[in-house]
Amino acid sequence: MSLSRRGLLAAGGAVGALAATAASAGPAGALPSPGKGHGAGHGRVRTGFDRLAADGYTLLKGQRVGIVTNPTGITSDVRHIVDVMHPDERVNLTAVFGPEHGFRGTAQAGGSEGRYDDPATGLPVYDTYLKSGQTLADVFTASGVDTIVFDIQDAGARFYTYIWTLYDCLEAAALAGKRFVVLDRPNPVTGRAALGPVLDPAFGTFVGRREISQAHGMTVTELALLFNAEFLAERPAELEIVKMSGWSRSDFFDATGLPWVPPSPNMPTPDTALVYSGTCLFEGTNLSEGRGTTRPFELLGAEGVDHTWAAAANALDLPGVAFREAYFAPTFSKFQGKTVGGVQVHVQDREVFDPVRTGIALLVTAKRTWSGFAWRPDNWIDKLTGNTRVRTMIDAGADTDEVVGAWAQDLAAFRAVRKRYLQYR
Repeated sequence: MSLSRRGLLAAGGAVGALAATAASAGPAGALPSPGKGHGAGHGRVRTGFDRLAADGYTLLKGQRVGIVTNPTGITSDVRHIVDVMHPDERVNLTAVFGPEHGFRGTAQAGGSEGRYDDPATGLPVYDTYLKSGQTLADVFTASGVDTIVFDIQDAGARFYTYIWTLYDCLEAAALAGKRFVVLDRPNPVTGRAALGPVLDPAFGTFVGRREISQAHGMTVTELALLFNAEFLAERPAELEIVKMSGWSRSDFFDATGLPWVPPSPNMPTPDTALVYSGTCLFEGTNLSEGRGTTRPFELLGAEGVDHTWAAAANALDLPGVAFREAYFAPTFSKFQGKTVGGVQVHVQDREVFDPVRTGIALLVTAKRTWSGFAWRPDNWIDKLTGNTRVRTMIDAGADTDEVVGAWAQDLAAFRAVRKRYLQYR
């Protein structure tokens, strides 16, 4: 492993010096005081970017910088970091790289913005979506940058594609001989635990490239360290990270004091992220996962589903969650314009709620109570769960505990690996 620690800004003793730098920064680099913020945390968490800027971008001095980001790359006073960095003479920002949904966020799921010049800054924007390996390395080379910075808000689930953009960019940066810097942001659903099945590499796709659990319980800097050392060890990137200050592993997003920007069009609130690592599994079925509603991944249903599903799910007495019989009409995606029946997932105690177990329980009860239940013909569920086991066990009549128990050994092994890369307490 070739990990440079030279530019790592630890969350400990450097905080005071960084805060002093922030206080003296000029208008282009000025950041709001730590007392200002949103939600219960009142601004106590400072992101990797906040700390990088407060240090006068010393880590990027003398470098032509490109940044992989999207609408979530913002300061605590909701300015986009590209708009902050571009006019600042202390940093030479020369390119932007956009992931799925695009840099400015104009594209829906499965789309991107392509190559264009950003109207606000004039910077060239390159498309990374579905590019990897040498193809992506060639994009980095063509951009002329020396250092690539990554700053995107994750949602905490293996099948959320931004972490695989991170993986692909790490690999491509190594191939192109570029330095790679990851700026940290909170895992919105805490970093307390890894949950769910671990991906079998035979099922690797852009919704899960490598062997991590379905809910990974890590931040993007922690994932970068793990990816670089465990999966890219033969040719690791020259990786540096900038940690947050003020974040604890037990913090949900509303404790951070940071503003929430939807990381993608169907992740409107932190509540969505709370259930997403479980209920996104319904993308692999013929039921709606709530796309086209104001509560995606909290509303689930199909034509012909009635009150019996909610009753069966509630009978399981799952910790921290209840299910309401619900009817809704999606405005796009599955069942567009049709009224369907199903459930709304209500998390009542997020401290004990297990999203992956809940997602499995809902699949089991949906299959048992609705005769029309079917998996997507392409077995997309196997890509989401990272194996065939979940699908085949449910088809064979397994209950929730049996399905969950089947991944216990793999999960324990991943947790042991994960532990080595955790940066926060």
